[in-house]
Amino acid sequence: MDLFFKYLQYEKRYSPHTLTSYHTDLGQFADYLKEVYQITDAAEADHTIIRSWILTLVQNNIKPRSINRKIACLRSYYKFLLAQERVKANPMLRIKAPKATKKLPGFVQEEPFNNLLDSFTFEDNFEGQRDRLILEFLYGTGIRLAELVNIAPSDIETRAKTVRVLGKGNKERIVPLNDSLLLALDAYQTEKKRFFGDNNSVKLLVTNKERPLYPKFVYRVVKKYISLITTSEHNSPHVLRHSFATHLLNKGADLNAIKDLLGHASLAATQVYTHNSIEQLKSIFEKAHPKA
Repeated sequence: MDLFFKYLQYEKRYSPHTLTSYHTDLGQFADYLKEVYQITDAAEADHTIIRSWILTLVQNNIKPRSINRKIACLRSYYKFLLAQERVKANPMLRIKAPKATKKLPGFVQEEPFNNLLDSFTFEDNFEGQRDRLILEFLYGTGIRLAELVNIAPSDIETRAKTVRVLGKGNKERIVPLNDSLLLALDAYQTEKKRFFGDNNSVKLLVTNKERPLYPKFVYRVVKKYISLITTSEHNSPHVLRHSFATHLLNKGADLNAIKDLLGHASLAATQVYTHNSIEQLKSIFEKAHPKA
């Protein structure tokens, strides 16, 4: 398993989030094999044993989306074992994933969130300006959480109004920065210099101890401020990425352009946002059309 995770990390370039999820999934599968079948090597499990684990997950009311991720993990793992000649045949070829209901991405309403950014009085200190910059960055660029925390000061080109981010699969892309974000960035950097002096931080966004921000920190910040404008449970950093895409689409942005900004490998991943846009069109239609 250690070799498998090194392979995913260094050769496949999987994101830290996916690696953490796969660690959990494979660990749960290993525990099941040991407890139920007294098997300590996953290479000994056949398709019937794997099916029994999936059935157990279903009976325990695990969501289809989570089950499908676990199946994807096992597919990658047994494909790896086959390449390493640890198994003679891939048992996952006989496993079918349960159908998962497509869930539309949650997003915040445009006007309340922009009012928050424009009217809310963020504390005029390092912490306050950092919080604002986190929100401005996630909503203003649509970048992922992992991409945000890994931005270095050298990745910012203020004259060109762009930021260089490293996305999934180690793919680099250039994302434009709006004027509001640049103002927040300037205010943050001023407070950062005042707080730490002439610092040489490796990362742009840091904690009060000048350490790089970590995912849970960003989650807390985003949840704190989104909770001020909505009671929805959709209050994670990823919701601001969804909001960025949905609001751009509602304003008439080209879907291919949104795909490139988000760093999606294919247009299929971006097309989910058209559902939110269509819902808005339906709402306008029902309110405006005389026959609606």
